Amino acid sequence: MEFHPQPKPGTPRVWAFPAPERGTLGNGLTVLRCHRPGQQVVAVEIVLDAPLDAEPEGLDGVATIMARALSEGTDKHSAEEFAAELERCGATLDAHADHPGVRVSLEVPASRLPKALGLLAEALRAPAFADSEVERLVRNRLDEIPHETANPARRAAKQLSAELFPASSRMSRPRQGSEDTVARIDSAAVRAFYEAHVRPASATAVVVGDLTGIDLDTVLGDTLGAWTGDAPRPGAARPVTADDTGRVVIVDRPGAVQTQLLIGRTGADRHDRVWPAQVVGTYCLGGTLTSRLDRVLREEKGYTYGVRAFGQVLRSLPDGTGAAMLAISGSVDTPNTGPALDDLWKVLRTLAAEGLTDAERDAAVHNLVGVAPLKYETAASVAGTLADQVEQHLPDDFQAQLYQRLDTTGTVEATAAVVNAFPPDRLVTVLVGDAAQIKAPVEALGIGEVTVVTG
Repeated sequence: MEFHPQPKPGTPRVWAFPAPERGTLGNGLTVLRCHRPGQQVVAVEIVLDAPLDAEPEGLDGVATIMARALSEGTDKHSAEEFAAELERCGATLDAHADHPGVRVSLEVPASRLPKALGLLAEALRAPAFADSEVERLVRNRLDEIPHETANPARRAAKQLSAELFPASSRMSRPRQGSEDTVARIDSAAVRAFYEAHVRPASATAVVVGDLTGIDLDTVLGDTLGAWTGDAPRPGAARPVTADDTGRVVIVDRPGAVQTQLLIGRTGADRHDRVWPAQVVGTYCLGGTLTSRLDRVLREEKGYTYGVRAFGQVLRSLPDGTGAAMLAISGSVDTPNTGPALDDLWKVLRTLAAEGLTDAERDAAVHNLVGVAPLKYETAASVAGTLADQVEQHLPDDFQAQLYQRLDTTGTVEATAAVVNAFPPDRLVTVLVGDAAQIKAPVEALGIGEVTVVTG
């Protein structure tokens, strides 16, 4: 038997997050392009300056309906025809609305990019917003809401937002609207929102993939470059305010065998210098199966299948007036709700008293930085992150610099950041579960006033 020699490892290459090339079309559309050899599926992200804050009073959800309606027919194609044209290109088109604005995402084989960009430009330039299509989308959205309410995790997120932010803030209300507001939306409202906020001069296109043999300047000029619109309207984002007074809210679900828990507050956005250390510290607390919360609540106590700690950007602005949601999320069996919360608070207090270990910090940094080349292996993942940076008003090299900062974050720095992020006495706790069984044990913990709500 002949044995071939064992393959030798190649020379390690230094990895960095891809650097985009920035430009502007004649109509004012900003373009970020990133050539990724071998990525034959090109990803395109369109960032539209249409934030939820801009939705008219009483019409929460109109941004979501508008985003969904962009691909439901144009001045040249009906909804069915438009979908068929996309299918012929082998392309997928999706859109959604969030606090920073509306995102439209396209993925298509590189060989079909010109055709797909033409369809995308058509959807942005001349959406039909037909009465029948908007009415259908409104009905679909109304059908989704009861399912979201029935989902414990979604219900907890809705309640936490309502608790943290004042009722006058758009952040306190569901991103995609409530039954009352969505029911008021019609095609006229959708078109009015579109005309007020969707224009090339305030939009950005991100194009990532193997662009070999593609004259992208010409293709963009012939497609997205033909999109016209008025100059952007000035707008000012409202400051983010939140009440993180320590308290507990139980959303009553009689008979529930598990309790969904969501514990949170707001913190600094990604412009703050503490962000990298906060990422490392939060990962040590609850970023993976070997983090502190899981070691105690899952491995030692068996209360849960998993608990996670995370930071999610809500709005990120250069002047530092943005905010991130800092949260701990998971579910525990109903009888152990009180003991699980007790142990969770012990983890937080021990962390504040003793700090992280060097081993925890090293493992977190190794995982966060080491996995990056795999995380950004696809064009879509790179395009999505570049679009996030645009939405959050960050420099094009932010992600590349972030990994360098993560690598140099020390244990003391990470400890200070996570302790400040999750102070035990400044957390709002939402529990979706059987109030009759969990209220008394939770009150006995003394982690804040306990109230019960229904719905």
